[in-house]
Amino acid sequence: MADDMKPQPIPSVWTRRTRQTEQPALSQDAIVREAIAMLDADGIEALSMRKLAARLNAGATSLYRHVATKDELMELAVDEVFAEVVVPPVGSADWRTAAAEAAASFRTTALRHPWLSSVLGQAGLAYLGPNLMSYSSRLAALFIEAGFREPARAIEALFAYVVGMSSTEAAWLTTVARSGETEAAFIARLMPAAQQAAAAHGNLADAYPADTAEALDPAAVRDSKFTYGLEAMLDGLALRIPAGPPTAQ
Repeated sequence: MADDMKPQPIPSVWTRRTRQTEQPALSQDAIVREAIAMLDADGIEALSMRKLAARLNAGATSLYRHVATKDELMELAVDEVFAEVVVPPVGSADWRTAAAEAAASFRTTALRHPWLSSVLGQAGLAYLGPNLMSYSSRLAALFIEAGFREPARAIEALFAYVVGMSSTEAAWLTTVARSGETEAAFIARLMPAAQQAAAAHGNLADAYPADTAEALDPAAVRDSKFTYGLEAMLDGLALRIPAGPPTAQ
């Protein structure tokens, strides 16, 4: 019974010691870099410890000396790509400009790694990783300096918008890539079907003109949509900053 009462270890790569190995050529960093390359190229479904070992010319057992499970591998991969997200330091710009830059940097990173947004809620305790913790603390510093009384809530709202938009955009771009066409060509081919569907339902028929800016420059349209929503989100958050010091209770 005494053994049953012992606290169970937290299942995260960040809470256990990394095992040493006699294979210096195969490191945890090398494993994570190759895993990210596989994720970027073929998505989450294509990644397995067996396939990863084959790419590294190693046995799966060798990988497990560095990474205990695929879940741990995903934690490491998520944290690694978060090193690419830029958050301006406090004092380098006003909070709104800095928050917009951080949001745009996350979007850029998420589109570079299309699998990222979809796994943030599933990658175990990835938020314990050093890069993700640094990202969170730098954002918190910006929002605290701005005067938010509930900076964590404000950050969560902004992050929810950015992740939601980025995951949708990444999924769309993955679909386009699989078609083998350019985005403009794919939209042009899709447009007649969209017009037909709108007409069949008797609404939104004017929303799909044959020659649209989206078909001509889809990347610019995606940028515009993201910026519009981001500005609206920041407008709302700005209203949460008290006009003066907290009122004494």
